[in-house]
Amino acid sequence: MSKFKTPTGQSRTPRQLRVGEELRHALAAAFQDGNYPWETSLPRSIITVTEVRVSPDLRNATAYIVTLGGQHSAETVKVLNQAKYYFKNVIAQNVELRFVPQLHFQIDTSFEYAERIERILHDPNVARDLKHDDTEE
Repeated sequence: MSKFKTPTGQSRTPRQLRVGEELRHALAAAFQDGNYPWETSLPRSIITVTEVRVSPDLRNATAYIVTLGGQHSAETVKVLNQAKYYFKNVIAQNVELRFVPQLHFQIDTSFEYAERIERILHDPNVARDLKHDDTEE
C-alpha cells in the first residue's frame, strides 16, 4: 500500500485521504447551509474548510479552516470547537463511516507560511544568490 508524506514527514494512507476529503465536503456543505441550531456568536464571515486530516485509526479528525480575509479566525475556531458535536452529527448523517471521528477545528496557517516563503524568495539578497548559483552550473 502506498503512503503519502505530509510536510511534517508523517505518512497518510489513501483511506485517510479519502475519508478526510469526505469529511471536508460534509463540513463545507454544513457551513454553506448556515442553519445552525444554536444561538451563535459566530462572526458573520465566510468559512472555508481547506483540509481535514484524519488519524490512522479514523477516530480523530482535525479540520483546518480559513475565514474570509482572515478576520475573526480565533473567535470562529473557538465557537466551532464548542459546537463540534453538532458537526459530528452532520457528518454522521452525511458520511457513511463505522465510527464518526472526534472533531477538532484549527486555523490553517499554510497560506501565511507560503506567503513567508514567497517573500524570502523575492528578497534581493536571496535572488542574487539564486542567480549566482544558476550561472555556476
